[in-house]
Amino acid sequence: MHAPEIKSLQQLLDSLRDIDHDHSPVNLADILEVTEQRSFGPILLIAGLVTLAPLIGDIPGVPTLMALLVIVVSGQLLAGRDRIWLPRFLSERSVTRRNLEQTLDRLERPARMIDRFFHPRLSVLVRGTGTYLIGFAAMLVALTMPILEFIPFAATFAGAALTAFGLSLIARDGYLAIFSLAATVAVVSLVAQQVATW
Repeated sequence: MHAPEIKSLQQLLDSLRDIDHDHSPVNLADILEVTEQRSFGPILLIAGLVTLAPLIGDIPGVPTLMALLVIVVSGQLLAGRDRIWLPRFLSERSVTRRNLEQTLDRLERPARMIDRFFHPRLSVLVRGTGTYLIGFAAMLVALTMPILEFIPFAATFAGAALTAFGLSLIARDGYLAIFSLAATVAVVSLVAQQVATW
């Protein structure tokens, strides 16, 4: 029996909570299993949320690891794959059950608020060829993330952009996709300005 398609942030959080409670640490392979290995939106959203999470995203190297995840996933989206494959060095990356639960708890209230605002509209931007534009933009953001780690708090902007990309695909919200694309321009401009000063 297949799990239902994830269509909201709250549903994604519930799916992550449903991962075997005796299972720790929780790795990316476990997350792919609950999203049925075919949902690009949830994976982009998770990468963004991990980058934003104070308990996880502040660890040096985590934004770059999430960037690698996004590059791999976006590349497969652009290649037209309908299922996600991850190399072992990514699929075995994990977080402790305690940190996962604490992060999910912090996201519960924001998730309920966010889900009220985002819903299917201007769906042409998040379906079919529109998803390729999102995949390309998400890859651009990911390519900037290793540099953003050297700029205080800058990785937060990339995390916000990836979160918005993931949400736009899940909720089929084209307006949010437009915001995400604008955020991508801002992130790339920030990196270009920083590189110009080096």
